[in-house]
Amino acid sequence: MDQRAEDQLSPYRVFSRAEWAQLRADTPMTLTSSEVEHVRSLNDRLDMAEVEEIYLPLSRLLSMYVATTQRLFRAQQRFLGTEDAKMPYIIGVAGSVAVGKSTTARVLQALLARWPNVPQVDLLTTDGFLYPNAVLQREGLMEKKGFPESYDLPALLRFLTDVKAGRRPVRAPVYSHLVYDVMPNEWIEIDRPDILIVEGLNVLQAGRLPRDGKAIPFVSDFFDFSVYLDADEDVLRHWYVDRFLTLRGTAFRDPKSYFHRYSRLSDAEAVETATSIWSRINLVNLRENILPTRQRADLILAKSESHLVEEVALRRL
Repeated sequence: MDQRAEDQLSPYRVFSRAEWAQLRADTPMTLTSSEVEHVRSLNDRLDMAEVEEIYLPLSRLLSMYVATTQRLFRAQQRFLGTEDAKMPYIIGVAGSVAVGKSTTARVLQALLARWPNVPQVDLLTTDGFLYPNAVLQREGLMEKKGFPESYDLPALLRFLTDVKAGRRPVRAPVYSHLVYDVMPNEWIEIDRPDILIVEGLNVLQAGRLPRDGKAIPFVSDFFDFSVYLDADEDVLRHWYVDRFLTLRGTAFRDPKSYFHRYSRLSDAEAVETATSIWSRINLVNLRENILPTRQRADLILAKSESHLVEEVALRRL
């Protein structure tokens, strides 16, 4: 089979960076350089060109999808003769540790909130649905923090069910990266947004189907659109180690930080420690749980070592 035939059989249409950038059409740039800098995560390389060439076309596509979904929802209301609460459009953002999920989620939030109708766009990370450290320690799961079994999946599914049903407000737990734990009695409220972006390692994870056929088993069942951020393993390891070295001289210096002990490491010790954590935990999670979900995404953004998106794959309808 030749390459052209294989491409036609693929569930995705693949675009080079230049081809995707042309799909921006006349979408205006609504973010300033300072706003782009504000949404950029530690050690990421997001700049104005990346926003204009990658994320503006994506925001244009999502604006079309959201508008179409809203029309479909109104058509169903007319058919049923109901006046249900508005149904939020939910976007999932998945990918490995250190791949840039947080930056992607924040820049999408900023762009989508600048549409002419000024929709309410909320952002939620699934970190808040991790079990507290005390539970993880009791169950012997601290070395598997971030793996599917370390999350309170029933609570996350209840949260998404309530959001999709238009209930208000819906509360989600708050996670602190400083103390590396869920904060007791702290909540974020999601109050019927037009769009909700849900970012997390395993949001596209599939699980075992229920025997009775009744339960909704997957977080991704609630997504109207999903994005997977992709990069080679060696590149991800390099980014993780670089971020660890940066944090060693910044956030880890705070005595309240769970990782404060790492702030005293030498360069060589820090590289060795970060590489060990990556290989022992994050790489295993990537191979066993995260990477296998890549083909479940509606859009795949493939990054190069420069942190720039070089290829975009969009699932065919």
